[in-house]
Amino acid sequence: MLDSTRRQFLISASMTTAAAVLGTPVRADSVEAVDGTDEPVVSPKRLDGGWQFRQGPTSGQWQVWRAEENDEWHATGLPHCFNAMDACDPDVPYFRGLGSYRTRIEIANPFAQGRTMLHFQGAGQTTTVWVGQTLVGTHKGGYDEFSFDITDAIKGASPAETKGGIPVCVVCDNAADLERVPSDQSDFCLYGGLYRHVSLVYLPGLALETVHVLATLGTDGTTRVSVKARLYNPTRRTSSCEVATRVLDGAGQVVHESTKTLAPWDGFVELDDFSIAAAQLWSPETPHLYRCAVNLTSAEGTTRIKDKFGVRRYEFLENGPFHLNGKRVLLRGTHRHADHAGVAAAMSDEQVRQELQLIHEMGANFIRLAHYQQDRLVLDLCDELGLMVWEEVPWCRAGVGDEAFKQQAKGMLTHMIEQHYNHPSIILWGLGNEDDWPDEYPSIDKEAIREFMTEMRDLAHRLDGSRLTSFRRCDFARDIPDVYSPSIWAGWYGGNYRDYEASLTTQRGRVKRFFHAEWGADSHAGRHSEDPEAVLRGVARDAYTDERGLAYMKTGGPVRVSRDGDWSETYACRLFDWHLKTQEKLDWLTGSAQWIFKDFASPLRGDSCIPRINQKGVVERDLTKKESYFVFQSYWTEKPMAHIYGHSWPVRWGKEGEHREVLVYSNCEQAELFLNEQSLGSKKRDSQNFPAAGLRWDVTFAKGENRLRVVARQGGVTVTDQIELVYATEEWGKPTTMKLAEKRRNAESITVGLTLYDARGLPCLDARDTVRFSLAGGGRLIDNLGTVHGSREAQLANGRAEISIARKGGCVLGVTAQGLPPAFLEIP
Repeated sequence: MLDSTRRQFLISASMTTAAAVLGTPVRADSVEAVDGTDEPVVSPKRLDGGWQFRQGPTSGQWQVWRAEENDEWHATGLPHCFNAMDACDPDVPYFRGLGSYRTRIEIANPFAQGRTMLHFQGAGQTTTVWVGQTLVGTHKGGYDEFSFDITDAIKGASPAETKGGIPVCVVCDNAADLERVPSDQSDFCLYGGLYRHVSLVYLPGLALETVHVLATLGTDGTTRVSVKARLYNPTRRTSSCEVATRVLDGAGQVVHESTKTLAPWDGFVELDDFSIAAAQLWSPETPHLYRCAVNLTSAEGTTRIKDKFGVRRYEFLENGPFHLNGKRVLLRGTHRHADHAGVAAAMSDEQVRQELQLIHEMGANFIRLAHYQQDRLVLDLCDELGLMVWEEVPWCRAGVGDEAFKQQAKGMLTHMIEQHYNHPSIILWGLGNEDDWPDEYPSIDKEAIREFMTEMRDLAHRLDGSRLTSFRRCDFARDIPDVYSPSIWAGWYGGNYRDYEASLTTQRGRVKRFFHAEWGADSHAGRHSEDPEAVLRGVARDAYTDERGLAYMKTGGPVRVSRDGDWSETYACRLFDWHLKTQEKLDWLTGSAQWIFKDFASPLRGDSCIPRINQKGVVERDLTKKESYFVFQSYWTEKPMAHIYGHSWPVRWGKEGEHREVLVYSNCEQAELFLNEQSLGSKKRDSQNFPAAGLRWDVTFAKGENRLRVVARQGGVTVTDQIELVYATEEWGKPTTMKLAEKRRNAESITVGLTLYDARGLPCLDARDTVRFSLAGGGRLIDNLGTVHGSREAQLANGRAEISIARKGGCVLGVTAQGLPPAFLEIP
């Protein structure tokens, strides 16, 4: 018997012995063979270890296997991204080309006529698989799951080839390809490599391939459940099948069972249709999940697919708002890219879990997965945590290409829907993003884009009539998707954030179902300002608030904060605060999704404070929280919290006796602030009292060291927070000197801090110079992480910077900045 704990055995793309790009959405990576006692005999093997990697082209498969000791190959584990450390290199663009992986696999298929599969949860961007000298097939697309049936290739391998195991070579190619989506103009890296899990799986000759479960909650409260399945039957087996369906609730109680006998079938066939009385509903507050198991037994063996599903009903009312299970819910969302410091797209399962948990703890109930199908673990966690999802295909900034381009885009939409059909968290199938981009390939052909978007919408409806489609930013086609998001970047790429509500109201009236995806601001972690709105005061009111042309660049056009502002955390928090208070009061608003949860790498962001990093996250690329994370918590969470703004602001400045604003972000009804243990009074929270919902105090700091403490209360619960800071009153002059000093060390690394000083030795607390670190001697810089503390080139944050060194003997750290003498620190 085979047991799959997932809804499908093999997901998406290639089952062939020819070099072809196919699109059969099947999955095989979670199955088990079990004996009569239902105990595992052989399980699918996740192939995380035993790989070697080589970057760059080879002369053919003969070169791959000619010398096991070839020093061009390096041992690696999976997941692996060959852009892990170059995506944000300040000197050279990230690598675009071929990367080869090789391994040897012992084969022990327990089925006499069974099939042996290699399953890929995703690989970038075009993947070709070889068994020995046999080309198995090619999959084009970096984000959907796919499998190769290697049964015949194994049989054709010679004894000499298979000594020590079946030789498998996987070649990943992320070089530019005009026939592949997404476009190279996309504002994210098109990573290469085996950056999701690969598994070896055994199937009998006749097996379940995919099971779809559709739960429909009627307006009268009744729930109908339809179970459909498709077979994997590559050699056209004809033995009859016994199909058993079993459904359990979250407590493990059986709510439905059935058995029937069928002849093998083609396509999707409905296996069962039944009702659940008084079904427990899925929602962000109570994400209840049912479990469905479908067993298929034939002369070939038994396969079982188990998956979870949820019962919910949602509706985007025309002209708003959004309803879930008959009640209005404000969608409080963010976005996610599969990108992380030090690994790029090859995030571990634990890193994925940590990120999704942080999103949940921030109070979000919605997430847009940008701009491609993501790892199934992400969707599983969204189901479990109660995060509603807009999942999207990567038709991004690309116009409409040739027939191969269109077929791939349609294929990826098909795969995404078929592979993630059962997730109750998914409420929107995103058809694409920003297909009105200047200079996109091959052109902005409005009629062609409208026609293709219509085809994509209709395909999504045919594949899944239970969900709506969505699109962001393509104004001339805004009437085509079921739900549309315009471009509104009030206070960043255009206009003043105080004009946000007016922009929402205008855009609401232009479509039937409105949602606001993408808004926010870049912020350089650790950079703060005593006057965050200095530039905003020069921006005209009632000006446009959309992102026009290439406004993300720091050239051209009228004054805008994205180009002319200080990129401080202080300004970003005020912008978020204003947007959140506005959204909270609009009873017609469906909701929004802030861009983006975590900083990520992009080849288009070379002039950011950290080169090649989009810094709009509320956490850094390594998940370190910025101050803005707590702004969202203060609006979106119920568990009492309080956070004094400025945990990463050790020195504030101003004249002696001058008032300085202190903000507390809290969801509590009342808070009291203490300065140096003296109460500054209590204030009540009012979400519409900007900023900080009225929890703000004008404070006169003592010169030198100060301590702030807040005590907040909500429903009998008390929470506290405190920070210590220095208040500087002397005015500094022009920077003249950089000084390096060791801050801390452990057995593995040494961390060094940099401070910029004027001629009198005063720290320049608002300096934003770009500095560059270098190292001579033993050890290496811990850099190219895309974080404030992990980049050899970055702008200063309030006159400070920091870098760490992996220890290996003595060394000398150097730092340079334009117009300043270099500084050095000898480290024993």
